[in-house]
Amino acid sequence: MRVHTAVVPAAGMGTRFLPATKAVPKELLPIIDTPALQLIIDEAVGAGVDHMVIVTSRAKPAIEAYFQPQPEVIAKLRSSGRDQLADRVEALGRDVKVSFAFQDQALGLGHAVGCAREVVGDEPFAVLLPDELMGSSSLLDQMARLCESTGGSVVGLKEVPHEDVGAYGVIDPAGTLDADGVIPVRSMVEKPKPADAPSNLIIIGRYVLTPDVFDEIAQVQPGAGGEIQLTDALKAQAARSPFHGVVRDVLRYDTGNPLGWLTANIEIALQDPKIGPQLREWLPTQL
Repeated sequence: MRVHTAVVPAAGMGTRFLPATKAVPKELLPIIDTPALQLIIDEAVGAGVDHMVIVTSRAKPAIEAYFQPQPEVIAKLRSSGRDQLADRVEALGRDVKVSFAFQDQALGLGHAVGCAREVVGDEPFAVLLPDELMGSSSLLDQMARLCESTGGSVVGLKEVPHEDVGAYGVIDPAGTLDADGVIPVRSMVEKPKPADAPSNLIIIGRYVLTPDVFDEIAQVQPGAGGEIQLTDALKAQAARSPFHGVVRDVLRYDTGNPLGWLTANIEIALQDPKIGPQLREWLPTQL
């Protein structure tokens, strides 16, 4: 079955960005002039997704408002001759179906994904964590095609120095990495001690999951802080079904903290044909 739905967990409070996130959801903070959430959607669409499910909180109405038509803004832009920008704003929420699910309690990533069950239905789906931006859709596209061909879930992976694995979920490989960057997964370990880690391949914020993961999430026992960990549900899947990881050389920006967000802005701006040359000329004057 084709992967055409993607879930974006976006109900978090964004405490690392307070006080800005008292009013503006972290997912709408701009990367230059485009909200991070829009970049996530663009990535998903590039991998063949045509239905986005945003898991949000009722305390963050701005996310829903972002996708609402604003004819007065469009009219103002067109009256001032800014038709290209008007077309861009008008396309928001039109070129892809957008649905919402609500996570009323912060009970972990597994719980957030589980909140999307009724909207997703009985089909494979992608999960994109909005704190991580990718330079292209290539990783997600490869993961989706792999899920379709194997009938099993797939996680995005990154190779890190062995001493750094303790901050991440780490896979226990069931084989070796092939020429396409694909590796079978036996299980996963959450934040292991480096000496106990089964590999140096960490799970990053891209998943393509088969729908039986919802049953596994429902069986997960809450851990520290009452949170339901997605990793526990994935371990159950890997124990009985085909399960793979994909390592791909794609640009990745971690925007989950102010420094990462600022770094992403600078690096992406340097690649922008309009402002990149000016920024490149200005930056050395500040050093």
